[in-house]
Amino acid sequence: MAEIDLLIQQIKIWQNSSKTIVFTNGCFDLLHRGHIDLLQKASQFGDYLIVGLNSDRSVNNLKGEGRPIESETKRTKNLMKLESVSHVIIFDEETPLKLIQAIRPHILVKGGDYSLDDIAGSADVISRGGSVKIISLTPGYSTTQKVNELKREGLG
Repeated sequence: MAEIDLLIQQIKIWQNSSKTIVFTNGCFDLLHRGHIDLLQKASQFGDYLIVGLNSDRSVNNLKGEGRPIESETKRTKNLMKLESVSHVIIFDEETPLKLIQAIRPHILVKGGDYSLDDIAGSADVISRGGSVKIISLTPGYSTTQKVNELKREGLG
């Protein structure tokens, strides 16, 4: 059985127990305080936080050559070490729309660098009676910004 099928079975058990499922997604390349803050805040909206993680291929397509810095395996392990994260599932598409439609979370969470119209799956979640939460970013923490600084300094 595929990982997504096992996750959906588990989510159905949680939902039948009136548990709230929260979903967020991202590349989470070089996990930093900004990521951790977002995940901790997201987990407070429900009982279980599912993180959709961009595959190595999709990160490379989104961020360009040299990315991701850490493999999807390493990024998954780092995320699973966080108390706030219940499960991590890797997706290979540019957006997690198919994953959101399969998981059917009650709450969808993204960082403050997104507007409601830009959040993949927001219309789907809202149409089922769920909600979308946008969390303010922790100032000064951006993986892309850090990578660009290192490149300018000749270190990347």
